[in-house]
Formats: sequence, C-alpha cells, structure tokens
Amino acid sequence: MIPFANTWPYEIIMKDVYVAECPFCHSSNVLLPLKIHELQSIHEGKKKLLVFPCCHNKLTLVDTDRDYLLADCAIRK
Repeated sequence: MIPFANTWPYEIIMKDVYVAECPFCHSSNVLLPLKIHELQSIHEGKKKLLVFPCCHNKLTLVDTDRDYLLADCAIRK
C-alpha cells in the first residue's frame, strides 16, 4: 500500500510537468525539471532525484502514476 503522505499531484501542460504548489516553500505553478519520458522510466522502477527550482529542496521519486508523484519520504503533513 502506498502511503498518501508520500504523494504529490502533478499536471502535464504542453509537454511540461508542473505542480500546482511546491510542498516546501508553497510557491504556485512550479515548472519541474522533468520530461514526460522520465515519468515513464520512473514508473518502470528508475529512481530520480527531483530538485525544486523555486527553493532548491530535493526529494527522491520512486514511482509515478497519471496523477501523482511518489517520493521515498513524507511530503504531506
């Protein structure tokens, strides 16, 4: 079972990956340094270090689905 606290929603807009709000600094509409093909490779088992460009906080992505990024630690409080 995937813990909901380790997930964060994302959106794909015109081949760019966005989050509505940064989980760390709460900036809105953050463009992530991820490509669509990387989301598929993460889903297939490859881990990816994600550094948020707004505040430079980082987390390791261990899985994705069509709506959420899954991290190796709790993102939600």
